[in-house]
Amino acid sequence: MKNIVLISMMIFTVIAYSQKKKNGVIYDDHPGIIIVESMLEAFVAGDVEKVASYLSEDFQYFNGSEPNKDAKRGDKESYLKDVKYWNENLDYLSIERSEGAYPDALEYKKSGTWVQTWDHVKGVHKKTGVKVDMPFHRLFVINDENLIRTMITYYDERVVEEIGKSYTVRENGVIYNNHEYINIVRRLVHAFENGDDDLGYSFYDKDATFRNINMPVGETHSIKENKANDANFKEKFEITSIDVVGYPDYLKYDLYDAHVVQSWWKVRLVRKSDQKKIVLPLMLIHNFNKDGLISKEMAYFSSKLLEN
Repeated sequence: MKNIVLISMMIFTVIAYSQKKKNGVIYDDHPGIIIVESMLEAFVAGDVEKVASYLSEDFQYFNGSEPNKDAKRGDKESYLKDVKYWNENLDYLSIERSEGAYPDALEYKKSGTWVQTWDHVKGVHKKTGVKVDMPFHRLFVINDENLIRTMITYYDERVVEEIGKSYTVRENGVIYNNHEYINIVRRLVHAFENGDDDLGYSFYDKDATFRNINMPVGETHSIKENKANDANFKEKFEITSIDVVGYPDYLKYDLYDAHVVQSWWKVRLVRKSDQKKIVLPLMLIHNFNKDGLISKEMAYFSSKLLEN
């Protein structure tokens, strides 16, 4: 039985290796890479003539993620217009290798030389102020004359869409200065002011998350963790008053159907260790879910004002 198993494994190994077929060579140092990166350098500089010198007369380019089967490919003339457009419409334009990445040149036996790059494009759109900061993956086909014949791009189209949308004025919901959600925020703030934590936390969803500006990016606290922080805070400080500044706003956003209350407060405290009186400016942002409960809380305040 053991011999049968060994023979079977040997047969499988032979079959597996026999299925391999070499289709070319990959290079990380190649004239094609120099051509591509030189063209991109000229693109950033806005040197239309130099960019043209790296492109074949039958050059074509297209978006590899385009779902429209009837979409037409761009030609050399339209790409040179892109060079001019990007330089006229973007400040601080740069194209650099993505961190840790490097281009490859692939010499295929049948389809010739391809260069693939992983770059990062940065800039700021002059008209709209939209920041361009995104990875670009490109595939280039190099012909026998060492000219770029084809370019295929893959990138985050949402940035381009945001630039397009930013040319027009659009509303994104309604702002209220009186609303039940505003009433809830006022009630919970004054509940905490008066030590009524049970009432204050009754307005939150059981899975609500809490953050403040002094926490590491991405870190959140649960209700249980936030209650522990509250208890620790009360050991060190006495709340004498919490007073609203201006008035809260309820923002009912059309985008993502978000429901947000923004409010501003002055928290008057006495530090128990030295009886120092402190006035702490505080901004709160509360997100409400579809059940009318608070799902997220974000607090903005200076922790330095609380330090000894």
